[in-house]
Amino acid sequence: MKLILMGLVTGILFGFLLQKATVLRYDRQLGALRLRDMTIVKFMLSAVCVAMVGVYLLHDLGMAALSVKETVLGANIVGAILFGLGWGLLGYCPGTSLGALGEGRYDALWGIIGMIFGAAVFARAYPFLTETVYTWGNYGKLTLPSALGINHWPVIIAFIVISLLLFWWFEKIKL
Repeated sequence: MKLILMGLVTGILFGFLLQKATVLRYDRQLGALRLRDMTIVKFMLSAVCVAMVGVYLLHDLGMAALSVKETVLGANIVGAILFGLGWGLLGYCPGTSLGALGEGRYDALWGIIGMIFGAAVFARAYPFLTETVYTWGNYGKLTLPSALGINHWPVIIAFIVISLLLFWWFEKIKL
C-alpha cells in the first residue's frame, strides 16, 4: 500500500508540474510538433536529467536497483510510430491528455480512450509481437555507459551539459 500511495503522490506532483509548466496546453503541444515551441522539450529534458541523477545516485548508495530492459529496435520503432501518430492526430501525449482532462478539456478523453484501447490491443497482440517485432534488432540489456565501457557519471554529466547547451540555444533562437 505504501508503494501505491508513493506512486499516487508522485503522479499528482508530476501532473501539477505539467500544469505549472504549461505543457498541457494545446498550443504548446502543437508548437512542439511543429518544432516552434521547445517548452515541452525543455521540460522533458529537465525531468530526464533530474531522474538520471536521482536514480543513479540511489543506485550507487545501494538504495535502489536498476532494472534495465532489453534494447529492441523493432519494438521501439513501432512504438515510436504509434506514439507519434497518436500525438500528432490528437495533439496530446498520454500524460498530457490526463492533465488536460483534469483542466476540463474534454477532447482529451479521446486520448484516454485511445490509451485504453491501445493497451487492450497490445495485450491481445503480445504473443504475436514476442515472435515478430520483439525479435527485430534485440541488443539485450544495453546502456550507453556499458556500450562505451565507462562509468555512468561521465555520461550523465555529458547529457546534462548537452541539455544546458540546448536550453541556451533554444532561448537564443527563440524556439
